[in-house]
Amino acid sequence: MNKNEMEYIKKVSTFSKIIRTEVLFTPLLIILPLVVGIFLIYGWFDKRFDPVYFGSFILGIIIIIGNISFDIPFIKSLIELSKKNKK
Repeated sequence: MNKNEMEYIKKVSTFSKIIRTEVLFTPLLIILPLVVGIFLIYGWFDKRFDPVYFGSFILGIIIIIGNISFDIPFIKSLIELSKKNKK
């Protein structure tokens, strides 16, 4: 094996480790912000729609919408990448 082949093997190994790490952290990256957003919205509902807690409601909505808008493309790219690696 020459030097170029060894460098390619190192790059592929590092790339697969990075992808494995992303796949393992995906549930945490998706579920944790959703739980926090739902917790903030529930806190507002629990306080009987008190205007003092309206900021927590807005913050919960922003977290949930932001999380969904970034998670859908992230999951799609992971699915495409896993399909590409299987071929």
